[in-house]
Amino acid sequence: MRFRPISPDLLLTEVTETIITHAGEEWTRVGVDGAAPAAPGAFADRLADALRLRGRPVRRVSTSDFLRPASLRFERGRTDPDARYDDWLDLGGLVREVFEPLGPGGSGRILPTLWNAEADRATRAEYVDLPPGGVLVVDGELLLGRGLPFDCSVHLWLSRAALRRRLPEADAWSLPAIERYHSTVRPLYTADFAVRVDDPAHPALLDGDSVSNT
Repeated sequence: MRFRPISPDLLLTEVTETIITHAGEEWTRVGVDGAAPAAPGAFADRLADALRLRGRPVRRVSTSDFLRPASLRFERGRTDPDARYDDWLDLGGLVREVFEPLGPGGSGRILPTLWNAEADRATRAEYVDLPPGGVLVVDGELLLGRGLPFDCSVHLWLSRAALRRRLPEADAWSLPAIERYHSTVRPLYTADFAVRVDDPAHPALLDGDSVSNT
């Protein structure tokens, strides 16, 4: 794999311009994927702001607001890495409330949050509209390879050493889930943009030619 250094601002510009260039008359659905220490939510927020500055209506959704109830997430224990991978995300709710309304023939009316995991109850959020031509920006971890219909995806990657260094000790039990994700889904090779963020101030973009030759 070959990564080319890129500034955070230029990376944001490249992703933004790609989304706008390929946007159609309906909705564009963008996923920003990465383990929590890679801060996918922060990048998704910056991307949403950049798209708005370019005149695009945007809705932000975080998969942390679409987790399943604690009784289901923790059925196999609170620190089971396979449960983290398979059982935490309410994939059905996310598809039903967010992706289907922004698919062909959809209404454009989405639910921005579904479940408050901390309080372990429904958020009771109100539905919001995203007009045709708008962009949905979703952030989260372990997002790719689940059949979510992203039109563009960004994967923020940490090397194993950087991930172990930046992951809080209390969350070290989740490492096997992240390693399983990388070995089975291979997000570095399936994302439209794969970015190494060992040093957030100095990201590096995976070279497309090195991917095609791997």
